Amino acid sequence: MTGRGARDSRMRVLIAGGGVAALEAMLALRALAADRVSVVLVAPDREFVYRPLAVAEPFRLGEVRTFPLDRLADAAGARVLHDAVVSVDPDRHTVRTESDDELAYDALILALGARPRTAVPGATTFAGPSSTGAFGELLDAAVGGSVDSIVFAVPAGATWPLPLYELALLTGADFADRGTRGVELAVVTPEEAPLALFGNEASNAIRELLAIRGIALRTQTTPVEAGAGTLAVVPKEEIRAGRVVALPRLEGPRLPGIWHDLNGFVPTDEHGRVPSEVDVYAAGDMTLFPLKQGGIATQQADAAAASIAAAAGAEVEAAPFRPVLRGLLLTGMVPRFLRAEPGTAVSAVDTEPLWWPPGKIVGRYLAPFLAERLGLPETPAGREGVRVEVALDAQTAAPQVGSPA
Repeated sequence: MTGRGARDSRMRVLIAGGGVAALEAMLALRALAADRVSVVLVAPDREFVYRPLAVAEPFRLGEVRTFPLDRLADAAGARVLHDAVVSVDPDRHTVRTESDDELAYDALILALGARPRTAVPGATTFAGPSSTGAFGELLDAAVGGSVDSIVFAVPAGATWPLPLYELALLTGADFADRGTRGVELAVVTPEEAPLALFGNEASNAIRELLAIRGIALRTQTTPVEAGAGTLAVVPKEEIRAGRVVALPRLEGPRLPGIWHDLNGFVPTDEHGRVPSEVDVYAAGDMTLFPLKQGGIATQQADAAAASIAAAAGAEVEAAPFRPVLRGLLLTGMVPRFLRAEPGTAVSAVDTEPLWWPPGKIVGRYLAPFLAERLGLPETPAGREGVRVEVALDAQTAAPQVGSPA
């Protein structure tokens, strides 16, 4: 590590980003390293947005919520600098920000996420909270009789297809509740089976749910382009589609000074270190790990935080990243809890929680904080969970008069 100032013997940890991985790393460092580190979060946003509930918002089944970053940082003994990291000089252990400030670090955690891009030209791309308005308009058009079919398309290379299945199932439930008839729904996916990453039991459960809602399913079919009333797919064919809803493809941030692949993603080892640099770590969607999902991001952040805490002298085990995939599927009926260990045959699906708190983002430190704000109880016996005391106010994502841009 680089030398630390004479006035402060703590290791200087800089976290670039303000999303799930960044906040999990910040809370993990507080828990594992305490006063052995000083933590600065560099993020342009003033609020953390709980993005997974965006799929429920058009159906009025949930709302996107936000949490003020400054208060979260205060509770974690950290500080927020509202700026953006635009480049890194690993040799000098410094970063350059958008406002042209230079910040020094002893350890750097990059958690800058990924950028959504259109994957199926001509389709309505659902990329989270920014897409709920357009999707809501599509629902209204279908209910009003101007759309007779909707195809939900999983594009090639999709890193986390679960939200698309939620949109399809929630749409089917919404149309049933509103008495909307004559609108055909279908899911088109290149997967061998729906949500195959969770194993056969989960795939069979999804097939059944789709069938109950009358939603057609086409697997091993790759959507290419939406046209006038059709969806071109591979193998070469055109499917009838009044409208198409697709997930985006993702690109990494391509941060100058840090090696990345052609798509902008950064490689990491099992402790979150960027192999080409010293004292630089990365976590979340910007890494090369193929699954881009909040729970996976928190596990990567925990591995990086544990490695840094151990280097700072804390008596902790620098446990490596061993992914466990957890997904909460909203269905319009009883939700399904899905769990799998990638690379193994271990998987489970249940209508009862397989972890606690039973949220969509499953993070050892971040999830208990969010559960506390949502009023969930303590961890029941036999459930996975670690409770963290963080007292913050949460607010809905609706714009507030006079709030910072």
